[in-house]
Amino acid sequence: MGYELQAVIAADELLRVASREIPGTRVVSLQQGLSLMPMTDEVFDAVTDGSDGGDLGFWKLPGGFETLLAKWSSAGPIAYVEAEYFGGVGEQRAAAWAGGSLALGPLDKPEKKRFSRAVSPISQALRRFGERKSLGEDEFDAVGLDRHRNNEDWISSSTA
Repeated sequence: MGYELQAVIAADELLRVASREIPGTRVVSLQQGLSLMPMTDEVFDAVTDGSDGGDLGFWKLPGGFETLLAKWSSAGPIAYVEAEYFGGVGEQRAAAWAGGSLALGPLDKPEKKRFSRAVSPISQALRRFGERKSLGEDEFDAVGLDRHRNNEDWISSSTA
């Protein structure tokens, strides 16, 4: 079974207020006061400036969207994350903005510190929000990103 995600993550109130600027957004509550806004084709079309969004190396980051993410981050940290896995093999990419500028990343490789487990790019971005995890879990699981397997499932569980 696969896992696929392209989304913006931020504090619930920040993301709900910011997403009102964009037609067709869906916001889904996560745990620990965060929410997720899946990157749909409609959202992509609404926020792209038509330029190539490949500067940061993401698969589905709209051109120019990083400027809007930086603007939103003036109200609190915000992250854009992507993940794609099938059969336990795949990759993640994450970046976080804070205080109006890029604060972390983009990351595409786990970070491994001496004598510790590797920390995935998405978990590293979530640490910007001060997320807490329990023994044996990472920030990805602690906020509930394991609850759905793809953007369509996140969208079906969302509120407008």
